[in-house]
Amino acid sequence: MRINSKLLGGLLALTLGHSASAVAGLNIFACEPEYAALAKELAPDASIYSATTAMQDPHQVQARPSLIAKMRQADLALCAGADLEIGWLPMLQMKSANANVRDGSDGMLYAAELIETLDKLDKVDRSMGDVHAKGNPHLHFSPRRFLQVAEAVTTRLKRLDGDNSAAYDAAFARFSERWQAAIPGWEASAQELAGRKVIAYHTSFRYLFDWLGIEQVADLEPKPGLPPSSGHLASLLERARKGDVSAIVVASYQDTRGANWLAEKAGLPVLVLPMSVGGNEESQDLFSLYDSVINLLKGAN
Repeated sequence: MRINSKLLGGLLALTLGHSASAVAGLNIFACEPEYAALAKELAPDASIYSATTAMQDPHQVQARPSLIAKMRQADLALCAGADLEIGWLPMLQMKSANANVRDGSDGMLYAAELIETLDKLDKVDRSMGDVHAKGNPHLHFSPRRFLQVAEAVTTRLKRLDGDNSAAYDAAFARFSERWQAAIPGWEASAQELAGRKVIAYHTSFRYLFDWLGIEQVADLEPKPGLPPSSGHLASLLERARKGDVSAIVVASYQDTRGANWLAEKAGLPVLVLPMSVGGNEESQDLFSLYDSVINLLKGAN
């Protein structure tokens, strides 16, 4: 019996297509690099794309065609939330026309909605500057909150890709074991930081400071989202001259000019902390990110 070569070719292509789809991972769109790093821990076979880097302000992102194309392909979008991405993510959702990642769908996940955020506000108006009514979105520096996020992300991955539930459970178990083992070491290493006072840019490290017992006594911004003015810097200099401030802290993507001026006048060090994975050479994953920020803070004597 002769087999039609075209039919055989078609059947072979169909078989290979089914085989490829069976092993192909999800397409995950991460709004920030910390969530791309988390996705890599929890879904190592997924295709993961980060819309931003640690050297970018996640508030200020352009909805470029390349981002729209990546969003169009996404099975899951994983973002900080609490309106951190309000200036650009809705545009990506609209222009990508991907029903998977609409708000309320299984494929759209906001970390801030999975935990209890710090600094929620009952009322917000424009006079307050760039504040977040839903709470501070930079929650990845709260290790226990971040573990809650990881568990919720795992649940969502299993819902989207049920055939691989066992693999997702195993990946979360590995990450959770390593993460929970690391927390006591970080806390012991950072014990000397408790009670220190700093001046910082924005509230980028609010969760980090809350965790480690560091007090941010002043902000380089006169209002959230506004750059330091000469008058505001002068008032910060008066605050710094009280003698109890140990350092001026800025994130890897933030402008250091105001911090450097204040540091020179007040005789204080400027600490540029990586805001996320990739923010400096040492921060190659979530674990080394934590190592790096704690070591840098400890270096300010």
